[in-house]
Amino acid sequence: MSKKNLLLVATLLAFVGVAIADEVSFEVGVPRVVAVGEPFRVEFTLNAKASDFEAPSFEGFDVMAGPMDSHGSSVQIINGKTTRTVSHTISYVVLCPAEGDYTIGEASVRSGGKTYRTQPVTVKAIVENGAAGQQGGATQQQQQQQSAASRLAEDDMLIVATADRTNVYKGEPVRVLFKFYTRVAMGVEGQKMPSFNGFWTQRLNIDANRWVREEYKGKIYDACPIGEYLLFPQQSGELTIDPLEMQVVARLQVQRRRSNDPFAEFFGGAQIEEVRRTVTSKSLKINVKPLPAGAPASFSGAVGELEMKATPPADHIEANSAVTYTVRISGKGNLSMIQAPQIELPTSFEQYSVKSTESIQATSSGITGYRQFEYPMIARADGDFLIPAVEFTYFNPKLAKYVTLSSSELMVSVAPDANATSSGPTAPLVSGIAKEDLKFLGRDIRFIKLGPAELRQSGQLFMFSGLWWLIVVAMVALAVVLGGWLKGRLKELRNQEALKGKRANKVALMRFRAAERYMNEHNQKGFYEEMLRGLWGYLGDKLNIPAADLTKESVREGLAKREVEAEDVERYVAIITDCEYAQYAPSVSGKMEEAYLAGVEIISRLEGVIGK
Repeated sequence: MSKKNLLLVATLLAFVGVAIADEVSFEVGVPRVVAVGEPFRVEFTLNAKASDFEAPSFEGFDVMAGPMDSHGSSVQIINGKTTRTVSHTISYVVLCPAEGDYTIGEASVRSGGKTYRTQPVTVKAIVENGAAGQQGGATQQQQQQQSAASRLAEDDMLIVATADRTNVYKGEPVRVLFKFYTRVAMGVEGQKMPSFNGFWTQRLNIDANRWVREEYKGKIYDACPIGEYLLFPQQSGELTIDPLEMQVVARLQVQRRRSNDPFAEFFGGAQIEEVRRTVTSKSLKINVKPLPAGAPASFSGAVGELEMKATPPADHIEANSAVTYTVRISGKGNLSMIQAPQIELPTSFEQYSVKSTESIQATSSGITGYRQFEYPMIARADGDFLIPAVEFTYFNPKLAKYVTLSSSELMVSVAPDANATSSGPTAPLVSGIAKEDLKFLGRDIRFIKLGPAELRQSGQLFMFSGLWWLIVVAMVALAVVLGGWLKGRLKELRNQEALKGKRANKVALMRFRAAERYMNEHNQKGFYEEMLRGLWGYLGDKLNIPAADLTKESVREGLAKREVEAEDVERYVAIITDCEYAQYAPSVSGKMEEAYLAGVEIISRLEGVIGK
């Protein structure tokens, strides 16, 4: 076979493996709000080869140009798999001659023997309250001759803060959205976020690069979300959400000043001038109502719409065997702040530390998911025992009342331990008396001897003898020496704990510096490992908690004892949770930088409280 034929066969085989990247879609792209008389593009895009295109109805529009066709294609070969992408775009330039709502009708196209259609789209045309950058009745030439700063209006760049509600109960979430509006080309040089004093904060994921055209107070802007938060008020009264502040630079076109430079006219008569400005949003006032009085004893601050599922152990178990009672709280509300319900166990049951797990998702509608609490326990005596019902109370803001959820009572039958001896803890001791009621074990009663007492001294008394005094002196000396050694040892241990606590901040900063190096290298796994070591290690050293006992619950309890504000406690736990979730999840450098700054800030805040 000739080389020419071989090349032809290879080319055919390559194109046999080509596949369409996505399913065929036919979509229309158009701004949803425009100014009267403003030309804009309407684009119909098909990700396949097109034929028999039928234009939509442009009734009421003035068609300035179109249709204009553009085609594109690309081929990717990844791991031997070839993918081909095709695009076909048909464009029009139209304008709306008057104010009102205009509808772009249905368009259709054929591809691969099938017909695809777009949905009708409505465009709103408005008469703007003044044009961007205008000063009174100045002409366009006069505007270009003015300085850029004088042409930039106060409302050409805005930050708008909105809250979905301003009257809530304590613990009920408020969703706050900060959005940037601009009518000029601009860039961001820095920003300062609000402090959210009085709120527990949960930041939501948003697409910060999603710019859309919107109408705001009679003008058309390019709008983009800056940040979206769920705020859970931790105190009642009127709370203030501080303004968000951004340092921006506007880039405006101005008339180039006349000069003797012959190249100035060659490059044109206009130039770009930058104007720097600080833009702030308005503060928001939130009225927080206190929770009603008379809360049940099982209420610990949960607010929302919640459910409880209790999974008790088996009703037939063996003594000295370990079992687990599981309680899961799920639904929508302040799940991160829910505490473990109390379980009353019989005295013969030995209960251990509660283990908690959680799966929580934060969305614009609120926080949903669950928190699960596991209660390990061991039955030490045989018999029949009643485990009372588990109660959990939350406040439902929609019903404006407390709701108590309760499990069923459980009668547990504990069989004797098959491996226990007659002297073991489950051996019968006194007939008719329950084992859990026995606190002391007495001795057998000896027979009482009758008749007169016959007492006589037998030998010399040991008390106050020479040997007795020698032993007493030796014991006192030993006690003094042992007491001095123990005192020194305790002092040494206290010094080590104090030194460890003092060095906690320094050690955490060393971890953060290592995390920063990983961040700069875009090493996500190494970054989050160092962040978690720094966060967990700081509190372990400061609160003198062994690494094996470090849990989110022990962190909450330890910080609460040190009188740390609940907001800072929950923020610290939230940062740890975010780092744990992001450790193996897809992420970007911006996420790592956000986690790094949040970790440094919360360590600094805690050092000011518990570092004293």
